[in-house]
Amino acid sequence: MVSVELFGVAVTLLGLFAGFGVLIGLLFGFFGMGGSFLVTPALLVMGYEPDVAVASGLAFVFGTSVIATLKHRDLGQVDYKLGISMIVGTTAGIEVGKIGLHWLQAIGLANTVVSVAYVALLGGIGAFVTYRATGDGGGGFGHDEEAAESEPDADDIPEIAKTIQSYRVPPMIELRGGVVVSLWMVLLVAFATGLLSGFLGVGGGFIRMPALFYLIGVPVPVAVGTDLFEIVFSGGIGSFLYAIDGAVDLAIVAPLLAGSALGARLGAAATDLVDEGDIQVYFGVMLLLGAVAVAIRQIGGVLEMPVLDTVALVVIVGAALLVSGAVVVSSARELRSQTASGTSRPTN
Repeated sequence: MVSVELFGVAVTLLGLFAGFGVLIGLLFGFFGMGGSFLVTPALLVMGYEPDVAVASGLAFVFGTSVIATLKHRDLGQVDYKLGISMIVGTTAGIEVGKIGLHWLQAIGLANTVVSVAYVALLGGIGAFVTYRATGDGGGGFGHDEEAAESEPDADDIPEIAKTIQSYRVPPMIELRGGVVVSLWMVLLVAFATGLLSGFLGVGGGFIRMPALFYLIGVPVPVAVGTDLFEIVFSGGIGSFLYAIDGAVDLAIVAPLLAGSALGARLGAAATDLVDEGDIQVYFGVMLLLGAVAVAIRQIGGVLEMPVLDTVALVVIVGAALLVSGAVVVSSARELRSQTASGTSRPTN
């Protein structure tokens, strides 16, 4: 069978990367989570060198975050004041987290501690978000067409966020959604999320997005859009440093970005359609299945069973397909409902 190639890469492989890009871009735009947790392990299983897999994953995340952030900006779901404040605090936290990680490496416990902490955190956040979204009123804002602009209902703000907002330590800043909070509280939350991100060696999107909602109290769509705004900077810096070393493979990144250009805009648009409680449920399920996949991969490493790496990849890709399918179905249902009632909003 003759294999058709383009730029030295099989066309079928380019098509696979493009389709994978659509899938990840949709999730990226919808949740504000970095796509590297899907791209990097997939490339490793396909036989790419670790530095190429990590570098190409970061370059893809940077490109997709720019696309998704622009769409969220069009929808009024990016808070630049909050984003810049979070970047400052997160950067400081990452540096402290790296110091802790290096100390654990020096005493030979880094791999075990980080693996257990990562699975526990991923699963813990997933379980918490899912529980809050499915029980006792959801603990969320509910679907509100003007959620990013209007004053939030006090009953809709998580209790932890109410407590944090009650500390009136100047300077106070007003965020999108009518949230007023101390800048020091924002920096403290950012530092804590950065600390975890630096310690675990992950981008931190799955930590920051729920932190912005549950701890700061901003609406979920704004939390997603602002998190993506932050990822533009972190992904850009990381991919630039790897590109200098020549580790970024454009034959991988280009088709991934081509697919994600569509997927990211669809995912971002979906946050303006899907009920915020549903967003939290999908997010929680994604994290829970991600925790299972990471656990399987770690067990495979301990037992020296490479086949479990493939099983882990199947689990996480299956989770991505399941959740993205649910997002598309929910969005289509909401569009039909709006069209039938004659209240459909103009698209951006």
